[in-house]
Amino acid sequence: MILYHGSREIVEYPEIRKAVFNKDFYFGFYCTENQRQAERWATRYGRKGYINKYLYTPDKELKYLKFDKMTEEWLDFVVACRLGMPHTFDIVEGPMADDAIFNYVQNFIDKKISRAAFWELVKFDYPTHQISFHTISALNTLTFKESEEVYGNKK
Repeated sequence: MILYHGSREIVEYPEIRKAVFNKDFYFGFYCTENQRQAERWATRYGRKGYINKYLYTPDKELKYLKFDKMTEEWLDFVVACRLGMPHTFDIVEGPMADDAIFNYVQNFIDKKISRAAFWELVKFDYPTHQISFHTISALNTLTFKESEEVYGNKK
């Protein structure tokens, strides 16, 4: 399976970096099956970026969590990760809380909207996909193939 990672740089050797903000599935190296989504990640600042392509070879020895769609369990997991609570999975896969959905998640965390209101708001959003790698063993399932230069629409 080919996975894509959008970035401002070529990423031949993926790594896990701690960041200022916690992500949907906590700190990890994030990829997607959707090449257009990776292009949006690569050009999100309106400049040149790169779509990095990897061959992903699953390893059944790794601890893997998959959400096929947004569910109550997905929401609770994303909320916990965004609040800085680590997990023990090597790889996590599922829908992405993009900009709009992230705002809904944050409003839910801040108790500005109810769980029911969250689900009402997200039902009209387009499907997204992310797979995050959280350990060195998980990163070893990725083999860099190539990168493609892409351009944003701002100068």
